[in-house]
Amino acid sequence: MLFGIKTTIGQEKIITDLLLHKQKQENNEIYSVSILDNLRGYILVEADEETEVRKLIYKVPHIRGIVKGAIKLEEIKHFLESKPMTAEIERGMVVEITSGAFKGEKAKVIRVDENKDKITVEIIEAAVPIPITVNASNIRVVTDVTDVKKM
Repeated sequence: MLFGIKTTIGQEKIITDLLLHKQKQENNEIYSVSILDNLRGYILVEADEETEVRKLIYKVPHIRGIVKGAIKLEEIKHFLESKPMTAEIERGMVVEITSGAFKGEKAKVIRVDENKDKITVEIIEAAVPIPITVNASNIRVVTDVTDVKKM
């Protein structure tokens, strides 16, 4: 069965290392400890009983609690399936760059490379339009293509 542990956001990797180290020392009935990239603030622990998980997390820093009851695989299946970030981004969309030298700038998508998960954009307010290639995870969609066509 899978059990969810609430953690401090950003501390999942450290807590997982601590739990694995503690599990080896105490030899609890824990089968796995997992982190999901797109499920921040939670760690999944596979065990037969919730009491084993409670023993494992006892006095471990940055743990905020345990999710009541076991988690069914169907409930987290969508977190396990990976899809490219570029799947919902199309040419012509207006996006905001969320990191890097152009953070906060609005740009228009001119090319989408789904294989590399990269997007080429042009800054809207730039005096000279220069194509910039950014990682798809570093942008946020502001308006989609249908909104742009209305403008």
